[in-house]
Parts: sequence; C-alpha cells; structure tokens
Amino acid sequence: MRAKKGSITEVWPGSPYPRGATWDGMGVNFALFSENASKVELCLFDEAGREEIQRVELREYTEQIWHAYLPEARPGLLYGYRVHGPYKPELGMRFNHHKLLLDPYAKALHGSLRWSDAHFAYRVGHAAADLSFDRRDNANGMPKCRVIDPAFTWGDDCPPRVPWHDTVIYELHVRGFTMRHPGVPQHLRGTYAGLAAPAVIDYLRRLGVTAVELMPVHAFCDDRHLVEKGLRNYWGYNSIGFFAPDPRYLSEPRIGEFKTMVRTLHAAGIEVILDVVYNHTAEGNQFGPTLSLRGIDNASYYRLAPNNPRFYVDYSGCGNALNMVHPRVLQLIMDSLRYWVTEMHVDGFRFDLASTLARELHEVDRLGAFFDVIRQDPVLSRVKLIAEPWDLGEGGYQVGNFPVGWAEWNDRYRDNMRAFWKGDGGLIGEMATRLTGSSDLYESSGRKPYASINFVTAHDGFTLADLVSYDHKHNAANREDNRDGHNHNLSWNCGVEGPTGEPAVLALRARQMRNFLTTLLLSQGVPMLVAGDEFGRSQLGNNNAYCQDNELSWLDWSLAESNSRLLAFVRKLLALRRSHPVFRRRNFFQGRPLHGRAVKDILWLNPDGQEMTEAQWRNDFARCLGVYLAGYALTQVDARGNSVREASFLLLINAHHDALDFQLPAQLGTAGWLVHIDTAAETLPGDIPRRVAAGAVYALAGRSAVLLEEIGAKP
Repeated sequence: MRAKKGSITEVWPGSPYPRGATWDGMGVNFALFSENASKVELCLFDEAGREEIQRVELREYTEQIWHAYLPEARPGLLYGYRVHGPYKPELGMRFNHHKLLLDPYAKALHGSLRWSDAHFAYRVGHAAADLSFDRRDNANGMPKCRVIDPAFTWGDDCPPRVPWHDTVIYELHVRGFTMRHPGVPQHLRGTYAGLAAPAVIDYLRRLGVTAVELMPVHAFCDDRHLVEKGLRNYWGYNSIGFFAPDPRYLSEPRIGEFKTMVRTLHAAGIEVILDVVYNHTAEGNQFGPTLSLRGIDNASYYRLAPNNPRFYVDYSGCGNALNMVHPRVLQLIMDSLRYWVTEMHVDGFRFDLASTLARELHEVDRLGAFFDVIRQDPVLSRVKLIAEPWDLGEGGYQVGNFPVGWAEWNDRYRDNMRAFWKGDGGLIGEMATRLTGSSDLYESSGRKPYASINFVTAHDGFTLADLVSYDHKHNAANREDNRDGHNHNLSWNCGVEGPTGEPAVLALRARQMRNFLTTLLLSQGVPMLVAGDEFGRSQLGNNNAYCQDNELSWLDWSLAESNSRLLAFVRKLLALRRSHPVFRRRNFFQGRPLHGRAVKDILWLNPDGQEMTEAQWRNDFARCLGVYLAGYALTQVDARGNSVREASFLLLINAHHDALDFQLPAQLGTAGWLVHIDTAAETLPGDIPRRVAAGAVYALAGRSAVLLEEIGAKP
C-alpha cells in the first residue's frame, strides 16, 4: 500500500519489550508476539479510524516477538495488525492477512465492531465451511487500537487495603448501576465517571460496603446473533482486549476517566475489584470471527484438540479456551493483571470460571503454573484474588480446592441457604456449617473463614426479590424460547407466581428477603451483596439477563424510596457487622471453651434452650435452632485507644412455617437480652432495642430470624 498524507517516514528497529504500543515521550514502540507468522504489518489509520493511511512491515523478529519503533508516532494514533502465515485449519493455522486484527496489548480502543461476513477468515456459507478462505477486507467494521499517554495525576491515592475479614463486596454493573440514577448527570450515566459521581459515592458509603466488584470492564464484543435479534452482550463476558477499558463505559475517549473513578472510590475507603474473563475470548469456536488472537497465532493462543487441531478445546461453553500451557499466553494474562494493579490501581480480581486457568493438560491442577506465578508475584500476591471455582469441563467443580491466598465464590452456601429458607428438611447441619464459614471446605488446608465468599444471589440468576417471587424462570425476553438460564433455582414464590397485590403474600416475601439478608450479612466469611437487592430490584423472573441492556437490568432507583424500609434494614445489618468482630472472625470457631472460660466460643441450641444433641442434628424435620456467638475472646479498641470487650450474641433461626416458643438459655449467667433484629417485626435503625429477660421464652414467628445481644454476662 502506498503511504498517504500523514504517514510515517522513519522506522527504527525498536525493542521486543514491552509488548503492545508504548509511548516513551519521543516515539512509540510496537511489539507483537507470533511464533508461527511469516510476516507482520502494522496498519496506521486516520484520526477517524476510517481510512488506512499506511502499512509498516515489522522486520525485526526477536524471540518470537515482531517489533519496530516509530519516532514520529504520538499518543492518539490509531492502528491494527495484519499477520501473514499459512491458512491450514486442519493443522491449527488460521492466518489471514486480509483481516485487520486487534493488538492483544492495546490499552485503548476506538470505535466498535460492526458485524459482517468479512470478519470471518473463511467464506461464510461455503460448503467446506471454515476450511475455505475469505479475501474480503474487514477493516471498515473493526474497532481500532489507540496509542495512549499513560500519564495521570494520582495525587495521594492509596489502596484502602481493607482486611479480608472486614470486607463486604457489592457486585454491580457500571452501566446498569447509574443509567437511571437521579443523582448522576444525564451525560455521565452508564459510565465510569457516573460511578464516581458524589451521589453514588455517598450511597455506597451510607450502605456500608467496603468493595465494589465491577462486572467485566475489559473491552468486549456483542455477539452477532444477539445484535441480529436487537439484543446486546450486556454482562460483558466476551472479552476481546485484556488491557483496554471497554469504550462504551467512557463518557469521553480517555482512559483517565477509569483512573479517576478508582481514585474517587479509594478516597471514600472503597476498594475496586474487577470481574475478569481470561478463560476464553469472543472469537469462539472454529466458526467464530477472526478479530485478534486467532489471526495472530491461533495454535499458540488457544487450546486445540490434540487429535484434530481444527477444533478447539472448550471448558467455558463459549467455544474456546486460552492455552495456559504456552508461556507467552501465561505472560499475556500476568501482564494484564499487573497492568490493572500498577497502572489502574485496582485492588483485586474475581476470575470467571477460574478452574479453566488451572488446567495444564486436562486435569484441573490447583498447583498449576498460573497459581505458582501469582503466588510469588510481588504485585499480584498482595491483592484480593477471588475464584469462581468451576468450569464446564470434566472435573471442573473445585469449590474448596483453590490454594491459600485465594477466596472462592461458595455456591454451597448459596444453594443451602436457598433450600433452607424455602423450607426443605434435613439441612440444619449443613446450614450451620455454612453460617460459620464452611470450615469443611477451607480449614484443613490452612485457609480462614474469609476464603468463603458467601452469596445468595449474583448477577447470574434471580435477584433477591425474584428469588422469593418466582418458582420458575421467565426468560422470554432473551428470545431463546425460555431454554436459557438455570432450571434449578431453589426459589419459592410464596404462593403466587410473579407480581401480586395480595398483602399476605407480599408480607411473606418481604420477610423472606429479610431472612436471607440477615443470615448472609451475619455469617462468617465475606458477604457479597448484589446491587439493588437491598431495595428489592426485580428482573421479572428473568434469571439470565445477560443480553438485556435495558430497564429490565438497569437499577430502578425509585425502589430505594418505595422500599426504603428494606434498604434501612440492610444498612442496620451492615452496621452491626461492622461494629462487632464476632460476626467477622479471623479464625474458625473451635466449639470448646477458650481462655479458661466456662462457656464454649459457640453453642448450638435447640428450642428448649439446651445444647443440640447428635440425634437432633440428624432430624429431618428440624428447621429451627439457635446459635450463641461468644464474644469474650475478642476485643476492640475504641476511639480513645481503650480495649473494649466484644459483646456476645444469640441468633435464632426458624425456617418452619409455624411459630414456636424458643426458651432462651439460662445456663450462660446472662442478665438479659436486647433484641436488635426480628425479621417478623422489621426492626430498623433508630429503633430502641427491646429488652428480654434472661431465661424468658421468646415467641419466634414462623419463617423468621432474631438477633439478640447478651446483657451483663458473667466472665
């Protein structure tokens, strides 16, 4: 191609490191890994990204890195790559230089993907399918990579470094959280800047969470089949760039907006955790598009079927899996993680389908290279690491098996709490184990209660309001004939499916939500709350709203007013958790007296006020118990620096539909009790705790939970 106006006249050898496009104040170094390519061309575009003005061949090849330095290049330059090599799908080679490709290390993208058949390396509809070869140029429909100037004034920004045992996670979607927020200026809604708006920061602080877990913000694609249906990949689990913030969440084209958001949240004492998707990319299986890694070096970047490399190994259900065995692919992921910590100042990561990252050959290896590298990394070993500890492959369910230093989404907590409060029998022992931090999963390997990320709901599945309003999923809006989404929801509609005006049903649903929230926020481990659950957000029974970028998914902030009592209830629970370390212990309960005391650190009580027997734990009909949490072994330091003995609490739980009388224990030497929470009575902040005499009988309503604080216990 002949050079055009504004083209580069000088090309220097440059360096193979760092990868990507790096501005050093005088020029830009470009470096791209491809082990099997025969030629690499750097394509430069005009300011609008519409016209390709020049191709620069990268003639330097060092340790499988193609590189060059352009002294005339500046930040803002738009670029992409064309990579030459054999097109032999049967051998795993899928090079096609007619396709413009994204730099895997691009720090920013310009424009969006506009779908056409030209994005596929093969001739769509051809009889031989992906074995054919397509010569159409796809550049007009491709986003372009943009060279950035990384300079940013961080000022006195400092990571909050909230200890794990003090952490409360709040999962949210950048766009959905602010699109309807009345306190966010219209032009900032749905953006990183909107999330940093004063009204949002004030809400998060008053709520009492310590970390926001952002659903994917890495650049991602909308699947073609969704676009053709008028839908979008709203959740974002379809990454195409591991370094670039998705441009659809930018109010203006500068990545400094993301950094400003992080700095603002940090100033409020709130950590930023990213939900990251390194297990697969948006290029899908052998019939997917050629957008980046597939065209750069398919055989290196992806796991291919050993006996037929035309096909992909798929542990995610999304068509492909990154090849973690290859050192350059492992380096890509590690470089991405470090970049988000060192340059973007994030505080941790939640790894989608993390078991895929542990697969070295086929088996899940919890001591795989990925974990070894992270554990010894001076940057990543210090941030919060959360695994979604499963994938769709054989042996992929690995809850409890991740190494020390990792926390895990605990779906056994989710499923047991759902079934227990639904009223299923035979779960009293399992519920007690989950309530106290799941020691059966984590203690033997030397991990702590905070290895368990406790949740009842997440982005994937019913919202809390829908969990108590629907027996079945209602996903017709996804236009997949209601086939998508989970069928095993362990939900209960409280007698009526969906919306109703019946007062008794509405009251029961509200109580059930309070029950779930009480056990979640007072359990040992790290609670995760989903944005909007605190004021009863509904998705009308859709339990897989991944493609619903509309008011079905966006938070309706008017509910914060109409359901203000539920919101106040959540704030009260979080304040109790924050004020009392007995709800956020660093170590597991031992079930025995400590420090010479007469009372155990935890007591399980039956409705007669006596300690549970082995036989009672096995009763299928048992749906009620009390748990005494002894605070005498824990101390706090007050504002004056004085040590203050922690209080002890009694939590009463009744998942049965009938009320019963619970005999408060008399053997503790207690002077009395203060009632902080009764989900049947909806106690709120500002309410004066009701006093109950020691040894009294407490009228425990059906389907309710009660929290009492001990008064004047003897040492």
